[in-house]
Amino acid sequence: MTDAAEGSGVRATSRSVRVKLGDRVAASDPGLLRLTAGLRTVAAITLTLAALALLRVGVMLLVAGALSAMAATFAIREKERARQAVTLALGLLVALVSVSLGALLNSRLVAGDVFFVVLIFCAVYGRRFGDRGTALGLIGFQVYFLSLFVGATARTLPGLYGAITIAFVCSAAVRFALVPETPSGTLDRLRRAFRTRLAQLIQAQIALFDAGPQDMEKALEETRRRTAALHETAVMIQGRLEQGTPDETVARLVQRRIADAEIAAERLGLLLLTARGAGRADTLTLHLPGAPVPAGRPLPERDETTDTLRRDLEALRLLVLRPVAQETGTALSHVRNRLLGYREEDNLPPAPPAVQDAFRGIGEAARAVLGLRIALDGPQDESDDTPATTRSREELDAEDAAISGSEKAEREDGEPGGLKRPTTRAAVQVAVGSALAIVGGEFLSSQRWYWAVLTCWIVFINTASTGEILVKGYRRVLGTVLGVVAGIGLAALVGHHTWTAFALVLVCIFAMFYTAPLSYTLMSFFVTAMLGLLYTLLNNYSPSVLLLRIEETVLGAVCGVVAAAVVLPIHTDRRTNELLVTVLTRLGDVTEAAVDQLSGGPAADLLDKARDLDQALADLRASTQPLTHPITPLRARRDTARHVVAMLETCAYHARSLAATAELLPAHPSIAADPRLRRAGRRIVHNIEAISARLTDERSSPVLETGPSIASMLKPGTLGTPRYDRVTDRVLRHLQRLDEAVSGLARPLKVPVGPSEK
Repeated sequence: MTDAAEGSGVRATSRSVRVKLGDRVAASDPGLLRLTAGLRTVAAITLTLAALALLRVGVMLLVAGALSAMAATFAIREKERARQAVTLALGLLVALVSVSLGALLNSRLVAGDVFFVVLIFCAVYGRRFGDRGTALGLIGFQVYFLSLFVGATARTLPGLYGAITIAFVCSAAVRFALVPETPSGTLDRLRRAFRTRLAQLIQAQIALFDAGPQDMEKALEETRRRTAALHETAVMIQGRLEQGTPDETVARLVQRRIADAEIAAERLGLLLLTARGAGRADTLTLHLPGAPVPAGRPLPERDETTDTLRRDLEALRLLVLRPVAQETGTALSHVRNRLLGYREEDNLPPAPPAVQDAFRGIGEAARAVLGLRIALDGPQDESDDTPATTRSREELDAEDAAISGSEKAEREDGEPGGLKRPTTRAAVQVAVGSALAIVGGEFLSSQRWYWAVLTCWIVFINTASTGEILVKGYRRVLGTVLGVVAGIGLAALVGHHTWTAFALVLVCIFAMFYTAPLSYTLMSFFVTAMLGLLYTLLNNYSPSVLLLRIEETVLGAVCGVVAAAVVLPIHTDRRTNELLVTVLTRLGDVTEAAVDQLSGGPAADLLDKARDLDQALADLRASTQPLTHPITPLRARRDTARHVVAMLETCAYHARSLAATAELLPAHPSIAADPRLRRAGRRIVHNIEAISARLTDERSSPVLETGPSIASMLKPGTLGTPRYDRVTDRVLRHLQRLDEAVSGLARPLKVPVGPSEK
C-alpha cells in the first residue's frame, strides 16, 4: 500500500509538473504558433533531405531542396486547409517558373537584373491580393534567390525541378499530416493561453497588493507586462474566431466573454492599486512606465480582512486554471459561490470603502471567469450553486440570448488607389531600392551581389514608414554581424561533416522561426549563422565570404532607407499621425455608439467596433517604435510618443468597458437606458473629433471643451430623476476617466483647451 501510495504521489507530482510546464509554454507562446511554425519548417526540411538522400543526389540539390521546403512552408499563412492546398499547388508552379528563369538569366547580366527588379515589384504588389498573393510573391522571390545562391544553370534544371517538387510534396505532407494545424485547434490553444495569462495577471496583482515601497515599481512593471500580454492574446483570439468556431453566434459569444474577462481583470488591478494606497489609481498607471503611483502607503498590517482578500485572489486564480471537472462538489465550488456573492454585497467584510471595492472587483472577475467557462467548456453542473451564483448564470444566459439575436453589421473600409495605395507605393520603393542594391552589390562582388537585394527586400516587409525601415535595417545589420561571428565558429566546428552541418542548419532554422516574432535581431543572427553552414556545405566558405555578407547587408539596408526616403516617402511623423487619426476615429465610434445605446438608442455592433479600435491601436503602437527606440537621440519626442500611446490605451480600456456595459443593457435588470448620458457623451466625442481635426489640418483651430465633471452633469434633479436609479456608478466612472484621458491628450498634441459650451 505504501509503495502504491508513493507511486501515485510520484505520478501526481509528475503530472503537476507537466501541467505547469505546459501552462508556461502556452503563456509564452500563445496558441503555440511559434513552436508550430518552427517544428513544421524543420520537419518539412528534414523529410525533404531524407527523400533526397535516398536518391543519392549531390549537396547542391540537398541545399536547394532544403531552401525550397523552407519557402514552401513559411510563405503560406492562410487559415483554411483547402485554401492552403490550392496555394501550395500554385506555389509549386510559380517556383518551377522562377527557378527556370533564374537559371536561364543567370549568365545574362542586364536581362537578369531587370527581371529580378520586375519580379520584386510583382512580389510586393501581390500583397494587395491577400494571403495568397503574398505567399506566391514570397515563393517566387525566394526560389529565384535560391537559383542565384546555388548557381543554377540550364544543365542543372532537371535536378532542381525534382528537388523543388519533392520539397513541396514534403511540405504538404508535414502541413496536412505530420504537423497539422486547424483553425479550431489553434483557437483552442489560444484559449488555454488566455486562461494561463489571466492567471498570471492575477498572480502579478497579488504581488502588487503585497509589495512594499522598495518593490512597488517592480511589481507594478510586472503587472503592466502581464496586462499587455493578456490583451495581446485577446486580440489574437479575436482574429481567429471566425475560422475557428462553428458559427457566427458562437464566435460572438466567445468574443464577448474574452472581452469581459479582460476588462474585469484590468479593473481588478486598478481596484487593488487603489485599495493599498490613499489616492485614486489612474488607468494610465497600468499602461505607462514611470507613471505616478497613487500617493499613500502600503496596507499597514496583515489583518483578517487583508488575509481574506489575498486568499480570495488566490482562489480566483485557481478558478481560472482548474478544469471544470475538478470544481464541482469541492471546496473550490464553495469558494466560487462566495466570490460571486460579493457582487450582491453578500458577506462583504467590514473594511474601508476602497478595500470593499476590491472584494466587489473579485466578484465581478469571478463572474467573468464563470461566463468564460460556460462559453469555452459548455454547460456545467449547477448542483452546488447558491442563489448568487444562480443569478449570475441567469444574467449570462440572458446576455447569450441577446447576442444570439443580434445581427452583425457589414462594414466597408475604403482604400486609396494608384500610387497612394500602400502595396503599390511599397512595390515601387522596393523596386528602386533593389535596383540600387544590384548596382552597388555588383561593385562589391559580381558573384554575391544578391545579398544586398535580399536585405533591401526584407527591410520593407511589414514596414510602412522611413523610420520603421531604418530601425529594421539597423537590427538586420546588428544580427548579421553577430551571426557572422557565430558562422565562423560553426563552420570551423563542423568542417566537412555534411550531416552535422545540416543538423545545425535545422537548429538555426527552428530558432529563426521561433524567435522571429520576438526579436528581428535574433532572427537575423540565426539566418546568418545558417548561411555560414550552407556555404560550408557548398565548399564556398571563407571568413572573407561572411565579411562580404556584412558589407552587402549594410549596403542593402542603406539602399532600402534611401529608397524609402526619396521615392514616395512616408515619413514617420506622417505615418503616426495618420494612424493616430484612425485610432481617434475608432475611439469616437465606440464611445458614441456605446453612449447612444446606454442613452436608449438602437443597438449597434459594439464588439466589432471595439475590435477595430484594438487593431488600430496595435498598428499605432508598432509605427511608434522608431520614435520610442532606446537609441533614439530625441528623448523628449520619445517620451511624448510613449505618453500619447499610453493615454490612448487608457482611453481604449474605458471605451471597451462602456461598450461591454452597453451590450448588457437588454439583459441586465440593474442597468437601464438613461438619456442624460447623451450630454456627457457629446462632450467626449466633440473633444475626440477636435483632436483628430487638429492632427489632420494644423491650420484648423478646434478647441477642447472643459467644464463640470461627468458625474455633476447627472446630479439629482437634472431631469427630475435620482442620480443612480438608472445609470450605474461604473458607467459614470468610465465616462469620467475617459473624459479626463481625452482631455489629457490635448497638451502633448498641442490642442487648445477652452471652456465648456453652454
